[in-house]
Amino acid sequence: MPLFSLSNSKCFWRTSIAFAFSLTFLFIANSTTLQTPSPTSCNNDPYKQLNLILNPNGTVTRPNKPPESPPAPDPTTPNLVLSKDHTINQSKGTWVRIYLPRKALDHSSKLPLVVFFHGGGFIFLSAASTIFHDFCLNMANDVAAIVASVEYRLAPEHRLPAAYEDAVEALHWIKTNQVDDWLKNYADYSHVYLMGSSAGGNIAYNAGLRVAAANDDDQELKIKGLILVQPFFSGTHRTGSELRLANEPHLSLCNNDALWELSLPVGVDRDHEYCNPTAGNGGKRVEMIKHRGWWVLVTGCRGDPLVDRQAQLVRYMQREGVRVVGHFTAGDYHGIQDTQPLKAKELFVVVKTFIEALSSVN
Repeated sequence: MPLFSLSNSKCFWRTSIAFAFSLTFLFIANSTTLQTPSPTSCNNDPYKQLNLILNPNGTVTRPNKPPESPPAPDPTTPNLVLSKDHTINQSKGTWVRIYLPRKALDHSSKLPLVVFFHGGGFIFLSAASTIFHDFCLNMANDVAAIVASVEYRLAPEHRLPAAYEDAVEALHWIKTNQVDDWLKNYADYSHVYLMGSSAGGNIAYNAGLRVAAANDDDQELKIKGLILVQPFFSGTHRTGSELRLANEPHLSLCNNDALWELSLPVGVDRDHEYCNPTAGNGGKRVEMIKHRGWWVLVTGCRGDPLVDRQAQLVRYMQREGVRVVGHFTAGDYHGIQDTQPLKAKELFVVVKTFIEALSSVN
């Protein structure tokens, strides 16, 4: 299995060697080529496997609610990271949870701001879900950053682009914030990163495109890059990894298709721009990221059925001249960083290196 070090990439490393940042990109031999469309036989009801009940009015019932964790804003507690919630749009039920490393209270310098979007296939979970609360809390501590975790509306009750709109609204709320002293006093608005895992990675990407498409050169909230952790993308043509891992228990192909069926606008296929970033006018959309000068970090693993699409996105961005870094590992599975703390810590090292590397770039 060939390894390709980005330190040898003359297209991108010539411009980034000034900050010593070394990641490894794992190309999956002979598997990133798209295959011909192939119907997948789902022997089991994917909605039953996903524990969803489809309702006649187009909504779903989610019988099991995963555990949630409350914020902990009290500075008198011994917590390494403090957290608190703010409402963004009460009518939409959107809000943000801010994570502040305690060590920031004792330092005059401000910290990078990471705006985070949780995973869950656009259908499940919340910014308050314990797995994402713990993830963001530990990331704030390990990366030494302020983390703003956004609660967005879920599909199918609110199909895409609702989550993208909520993400952009959250960024506007952060930019114009007049209520949160943590953001005002400790967040460096000149070093902002949009980050998400799985569906959240998709949201970070598409929200980034919307921000990049705006005509104004926003100096109040300066985005330095996108951090896409196992981003959730698909397409009508199957990739080698999708076929190889069609029955992978953490994200089977049938369940993957069902999530897209519930979250995409009614009547479109998986080559819609929300789902497939390289289809249609993908080049023009990626051009906006290049124009902004943002860096992009894409992470993934060989055990994820979506890995070929993630690797394909990196190659696509490279061809379009975007400054992109890929970090892919062997083994593992989709969402491993959400359930395995040691894997999360490994990811935080990569994220911290990426952010520190860009801190010296104007």
